[in-house]
Amino acid sequence: MRRWRALIVLGTAQFLMVLDTSVMNVSISQLVEDFDTEVTTIQAVITLYALVMASFMLIGGRLGDILGRRRLFFLGLVVYATGSALTALAPTVWVLALGWSVVEGLGAAMVLPAMAALVAESYRGPDRAVAYGVIGGLAGAGIAVGPLLGGWVTTYLTWRLVFAGEVVVVLAMLCCHRMIAEPARTRTRPRLDGVGAVLSAAGLGLGVLGVLQSSTWGWVSPRNPPFTVLGFSPTLFVVGAGAAVLALFVRWERRRDERGSDPLVHLPLLGRPALRSGLLALLSQNLILLGLFFVIPLYLQVVQGFDAFQTGLRLLPVSVTMLAASLLASSLGRNVGPRRMIRLALATLTVAVVWLLATIDPVIDDAQFAGAMALVGVGTGLLASQLGNVVQSSAGEEERSEVGGLQFTAQNLGSALGTALIGSILLGALAHAFTSQVADDPRLSEETRAETGVALEAGISFVTTDQVRSAAANAGLPPAEAEAVTDSYAAAQLDGLKAAILATGGITLASFLVTPNLPAGRSGRRETAGAPVPSPSAGPTR
Repeated sequence: MRRWRALIVLGTAQFLMVLDTSVMNVSISQLVEDFDTEVTTIQAVITLYALVMASFMLIGGRLGDILGRRRLFFLGLVVYATGSALTALAPTVWVLALGWSVVEGLGAAMVLPAMAALVAESYRGPDRAVAYGVIGGLAGAGIAVGPLLGGWVTTYLTWRLVFAGEVVVVLAMLCCHRMIAEPARTRTRPRLDGVGAVLSAAGLGLGVLGVLQSSTWGWVSPRNPPFTVLGFSPTLFVVGAGAAVLALFVRWERRRDERGSDPLVHLPLLGRPALRSGLLALLSQNLILLGLFFVIPLYLQVVQGFDAFQTGLRLLPVSVTMLAASLLASSLGRNVGPRRMIRLALATLTVAVVWLLATIDPVIDDAQFAGAMALVGVGTGLLASQLGNVVQSSAGEEERSEVGGLQFTAQNLGSALGTALIGSILLGALAHAFTSQVADDPRLSEETRAETGVALEAGISFVTTDQVRSAAANAGLPPAEAEAVTDSYAAAQLDGLKAAILATGGITLASFLVTPNLPAGRSGRRETAGAPVPSPSAGPTR
């Protein structure tokens, strides 16, 4: 057990970072009540957290090279604990945003790249593959356990206890600082590229902001944006502005590289096929997983009427099987190679999505649903067991923090895209299906169809059928027509959910396109980390 002590500390950090967001998502209704605010305000707080993390992850990776990875890891934990304490004591929603979204987000941007580098530095050979399997499994466990823990604490106690508990856990981790060692520095301490840091933060921030707000603002036709551009939704313009700033960032980084100055990111790293494919696969993994974890709670809470704790119980199979699959597959991957394991993972996820589609019914079949969710956990666990090791094994010792920044930037972009894209598909499919249902229902008069169409033009939300029934009654519809509108909406809900889940299946199949350049050799072979990879099958492995 002595050699795994560092992993206990590093794995706990990974679990905390993921658990945090899951807890906040299931506590939205209670936060609205406690702070006497609106759902959109709390959603903005959650969006800001994702923005801060995505914007500063590359900077956090570079700071690890400047300050030392071990030092930055524990410094980031102190910042994170400060934000957690502020969140637990927050008297207003603005203090909540400062503590959770800004301070905790900055702490996470410091901790995660350093953690990825420290795992690679603390373990070698087969042990490294096992360590990354554990880290990946704990990430999935945090996503799945968060709703269960957060739902129970929020329902029976108070959400503030979760954040107070995080402070206690971080204090215990700080007491274990001697468990993690850092090798002596072998090169000159680099300098921070200030201009590159500003450009990367601004570009990533604008891009993520546009994607995250797409479900609220609309992609092309304005839905409910704060402003419009020539009559169009600002979403694509904000994303385009982010892309333009990132293009300037790339040009600046290349210029610094040519001059021999320290860039924020060495762009030639992305020329390594194994690293590039690993990052794309990480983006896909989080896009699929967070997309499903956006849709499934809606099905369980809005359609089935379960509370936060009951929802968490039904998500538990994902956590159990993901952790188990990550641990088992880390050893198996050394024999069959990462490429085959990742393709097996994607095939498993495809079958899981098909099975999950079959369970979306008005009355849930708990056994079938649990089986489908367990298979989702197996697929994501197989992915998680390989990708961290593939990415870090593509880098040399001095590139660990930098690659860690790229790794968690890809993961955060995947998370943002998963929530935003799948959310947009869900609402778009819901609106289309509801319109068709209303148009084809003979119980509805032409006047009611027209009124429903006008209401849909103002936007549609994923709400309970009771809310739709009340809205129809308040609009003055006769009881029979109000019930018909409610039935149409209930049927459209299931169609929208299935369309969103089907989209995650399409993304899973598209992810096979990034696998050819993944390492194919056995992970027990000698590693060539940091060297340019001459062919798709020659990527460094462990």
